[in-house]
Amino acid sequence: MINIIKKLTLLAFTSMLFTTLATAEAAQVIDAKVNVALQEFHKEKGAKDFLGKAYATLVFPTVIKGGIGIGGEYGEGALRVDGKTVAYYRVAAASFGFQLGAQQTSYIFAFKSKDVLDNFMASNGWEAGADGSITVAKWGAGKDISSISFEQPIYAFVFGGKGFMYNLTFKGTKFTKINP
Repeated sequence: MINIIKKLTLLAFTSMLFTTLATAEAAQVIDAKVNVALQEFHKEKGAKDFLGKAYATLVFPTVIKGGIGIGGEYGEGALRVDGKTVAYYRVAAASFGFQLGAQQTSYIFAFKSKDVLDNFMASNGWEAGADGSITVAKWGAGKDISSISFEQPIYAFVFGGKGFMYNLTFKGTKFTKINP
């Protein structure tokens, strides 16, 4: 019975993922959602100052992640330099292992320098963990984000979570440029 449930969950999730992959949202819709996500993130203490130090930001306003043993995630976002969108990307990952649940969150990736961004943009399907390291920024309630020292090449912020998902890692997550 558990195997049937796993297979049905995988089939439903895969179907949803491929349907979403085939129909990227319009650029204006992605940009509008990115603006809302940034406004929400800027409510965090020091967030605006920290992002002001970044050369570029890649914002995924809605990332859906779910699984029961087998899982995946998907989202679309915009890469911004000096506050202007320069490209659009999708984030996707498939995973197998101890995981349970479903979650909708937002991701912001802050790039330290032009060199780091150029390396990211030059790749065809950049993969976290294989092509570059991402440091997940840890901060708690009331902590000033700007107190995080910008020493690593890429920082990731996960915020606005709805739902529950046991498993947070970017290793194996693939970033691919899209043309909405």
